[in-house]
Amino acid sequence: MQEPSVSTLNTEEKNASVRDYGFLFFLTMINVLNIVDRQLISSMANWIKPDLNLTNTQFGLLTGLIFIFFYAFAGVFMGVLADRYNRTRLIAFGLAAWSALTAVSGMAKGFVSLAIPRLFIGVGESIMTPTSMSILSDRFPSKNLGFASGFYYMAAPIGVSGSLLVVAYLEPVLGWRGCFYALGALGVAFSVVMFLMKETPRKSKAGAQTDADIPVVQPRIGEMLITTKNAFVLSPSLLLTVLGAVTFHVFLGFGMFEQIWFVEERGFDRNEIAAITGWMALVAGIAGNLIGGLGSDYFLKKTGVGRPMFMFWITLFIMPVMLAYRMVDPASPFFMFGMFMGFFQLGCFFGPVFGTVQELVPDQIRATVIAVVLVMINVFGIGFGVTAGGLFIDMLIANEVENPYTTGMLFFTGISFLTIPLFFFAGRRFDQDRQALKEGAPMQLATV
Repeated sequence: MQEPSVSTLNTEEKNASVRDYGFLFFLTMINVLNIVDRQLISSMANWIKPDLNLTNTQFGLLTGLIFIFFYAFAGVFMGVLADRYNRTRLIAFGLAAWSALTAVSGMAKGFVSLAIPRLFIGVGESIMTPTSMSILSDRFPSKNLGFASGFYYMAAPIGVSGSLLVVAYLEPVLGWRGCFYALGALGVAFSVVMFLMKETPRKSKAGAQTDADIPVVQPRIGEMLITTKNAFVLSPSLLLTVLGAVTFHVFLGFGMFEQIWFVEERGFDRNEIAAITGWMALVAGIAGNLIGGLGSDYFLKKTGVGRPMFMFWITLFIMPVMLAYRMVDPASPFFMFGMFMGFFQLGCFFGPVFGTVQELVPDQIRATVIAVVLVMINVFGIGFGVTAGGLFIDMLIANEVENPYTTGMLFFTGISFLTIPLFFFAGRRFDQDRQALKEGAPMQLATV
């Protein structure tokens, strides 16, 4: 027997409370720590790479597929768990696990001894986003999902900034290994606080919340996975938005080499550039997240065209700037402007994309779909960008190509231009697919 269809656009949803905003802030703090832990190897590249005698290919694997493969695919399993079990306990478990492994990473003596904890850190961190997005969807009405998603993902630029500021100000005091130990200890402390928090009540099919202590009948795992597949097949806007996100992250994946590029080909001191980019990431990233979240909500309200079209206009303006930025003199004011716009664009991405995903899928599979989206983004976007980037740079060096990091930056920035048409056509289709979900017919849960 088929379940009734579910609309994510219920107009009778309650407004979020002060407590909901407080919980959003706490989740964002944990996500900041998540991003700092994840980014610390790339931010410490100018220390870790020579200290452990790593090639560019090995460094690309550590920041790419070794971490991302298990992170992404474990995330699908974690998404299914988040749709069925206590979500605050899941986050607490994941936070404790990845924090302990971050501390272990500080003991690495070479490629293998860093790769092993890095592999399993991905499993722990895979719990965070699908579970958090599911909780936020139950705490916030659909009209505010762009803001809630954007605020939560403000952790991305703050976390990137935080990892760079750790390099700039703590590395001279603690050394790169001591920074890993300190962050691991902090994460374990946060996990205890999260473990003690109550589960958030889940929304019923009518859009209201149920008592968190009353068991909710959940669809079987097979039904959820089939419905997830159908969501992509039956919603071109969803599929095109995700493909745009994947293409955008190819460019971000190669960005793992950016700190090395600054030092080796742009002449910056490694601590100095960490401080510059750290503060730049903080200011530009937060501005991007606020404009991306609030701006995409406003754009959707006024035009009805959809958040992907908002991303089309953002990328249409910024991508040419990013291409030019890689070629100008570091002493030029345009160089700093390009750096600012790069971090600004990173911030703009999350609210519109994850707000779109949450609006185009049934409530019962939100965490599962987000987990699948993260697989695609991380494996085919970041994973390809950083791993292929390492191989590409080593090939250029072997062939004695001048400025191999700059050449790589230009090549992978060029690939990211594909995001522009993908977001455009996703925006054109968004309203039709959203209305189809609201009316129900194609988005019924599959039976197995």
